[in-house]
Amino acid sequence: MTDTALNPIVEAVTARIAARSAPTRTAYLDLIARERESGVDRPMLSCGNLAHGFAASGEDKVAIRSGKAMNIGVITAYNDMLSAHQPYARYPEAIKLYAREVGVTAQVAGGVPAMCDGVTQGQTGMELSLFSRDTIALSTAVGLSHGMFEGALMLGICDKIVPGLLMGSLRFGHLPVILVPAGPMPSGLANKEKQRVRALYAEGKASRDDLLEAEAASYHGAGTCTFYGTANSNQMLMEVMGLHIPGAAFVNPGARLRSALTRAAVHRLAEIGWDGNDYRPLGRCIDEKAIVNAAVGLLATGGSTNHAIHLPAIARAAGIIIDWGDIDELSRVTPLLARVYPNGSGDVNQFEAAGGMAFVIRELLDAGLMHGDILTVAAGGFPAYARAPGLVGDTLSWSDAPAQSRDETMLRPASTPFAPDGGLRLLTGNLGRGVIKTSAIAEAHMVTEAPARVFTTQEAVQAAFTAGQLDRDVVVVVRFQGPRANGMPELHKLTPELGVLLDRGHKVALVTDGRMSGASGKVPAAIHVTPESLSGGPIGKLRDGDVVRLCALTGELSVKVDPVEWGARAPAAAPAAGSGTGRELFAFMRAGADGPEQGASAMLAAAGL
Repeated sequence: MTDTALNPIVEAVTARIAARSAPTRTAYLDLIARERESGVDRPMLSCGNLAHGFAASGEDKVAIRSGKAMNIGVITAYNDMLSAHQPYARYPEAIKLYAREVGVTAQVAGGVPAMCDGVTQGQTGMELSLFSRDTIALSTAVGLSHGMFEGALMLGICDKIVPGLLMGSLRFGHLPVILVPAGPMPSGLANKEKQRVRALYAEGKASRDDLLEAEAASYHGAGTCTFYGTANSNQMLMEVMGLHIPGAAFVNPGARLRSALTRAAVHRLAEIGWDGNDYRPLGRCIDEKAIVNAAVGLLATGGSTNHAIHLPAIARAAGIIIDWGDIDELSRVTPLLARVYPNGSGDVNQFEAAGGMAFVIRELLDAGLMHGDILTVAAGGFPAYARAPGLVGDTLSWSDAPAQSRDETMLRPASTPFAPDGGLRLLTGNLGRGVIKTSAIAEAHMVTEAPARVFTTQEAVQAAFTAGQLDRDVVVVVRFQGPRANGMPELHKLTPELGVLLDRGHKVALVTDGRMSGASGKVPAAIHVTPESLSGGPIGKLRDGDVVRLCALTGELSVKVDPVEWGARAPAAAPAAGSGTGRELFAFMRAGADGPEQGASAMLAAAGL
């Protein structure tokens, strides 16, 4: 790696975020300093408190009782329905063994829910998805509240789970914390083939059995889904924020290297505990520079649009304020280095084989696009993440990232990127503010201007498609999909139908105050539009036939209506809130949610964060 000066735009955006965040960041750092000095910990517990805490700890009871060795709290998102989290079943016992090797102990502090967006996609359960993130944060806080721990390991990998784990653990930011992934499943049916069968099914040219066979061949075993959606974007973020053992992101479950990396995480956490000489609390690791690194990593790899919501929420939990304007400005100077499905043909296993995160981080550091001086959990600091792990016999070691990409269809250097910008753009205009992911969109589809067809449900869009009513140039508007309306479900269910229309040669785009998906693909989509319909957003005034313009080149999202008429229009009436599938239990979260640019969190809003 070269000692390159920081890009002036990256430097300016970081400085602006730090200035904007100064009061809240100072308050946060004061909080974690107080918690470290006088918060609840084992020496403060009464004998009754402590006895409850070690009663069932077996052979670790003497060590936990004495208080002379670090005790690690494990927060786990294990369940055996979610393929990405099924491998975590045996992690706690392994972690306890690894802990004893270095004279410390570990206990499972608590479990958090881990719903699968792949299972709930297009179903009513998806209306709980975004709010599961805050539920996970609350569950993490409950687990850590016992004061029994001097450090924590977070076992989580998928969509809302990693952001929720971070948001909860950041409120215990005086603790050192390491995220422990489980890895992606081995490659199955090629994603392009899966997409082809989905399109045929949408047109009635493939049976349900054909579709199920393709899906089962794609999602076929334990591990994270192999496309580059939110789950795998999470793992990228943990690497560029320095919260993994370097190179841990994309090693398959069951591999010897995976076990070695988990063992290294336990041993390293013992070294960065608060009683040692290398104390590295989470709240100091996640600072303004780490948040900027996360945004740059997201942009450089064409990552999930869901992080336009999650990254501001994570930052807020650490007293840092970032907005879509910051991300947009960073996108303009961040080259696109990776094309992983849906932005390309290969999956994350092929990305890893081409050079993976070590290659990406080395290239971004050498280009002056990332902060190399962030505090990480790794002994070598952030440059350690530009090296790839491997086993020499039974010994874990790291080597430099390859000098050249091993597959330039998947991964390219910063000098010859796939695109000069990061592919996530802020859209503004008389319809509000939104974001669009451009990295998977063909140049011919960067500008769409067409009559609107307005809907309030995904099912109504699909019915109109089946009836042939959308077989033309059209901007499909799906409103009342924001956090306050129905929890902001993903609308990924619409991807096959809209993709078919695009393939027929029509000008097609989606505009919504909901989310699309971490796997957003080739259809231009203005998503997360704010203010949302239920909060009086202008998207609520659109009517069928209004000409809507979506321009990813200039960042425009507007409707061509006479301003006087537009100002006089009454917004559409909101549909009744849904019930069933537990949705009614989340009414307080819908009522209190703030906007997606702030993180769409009732929890953070109510806490004044």
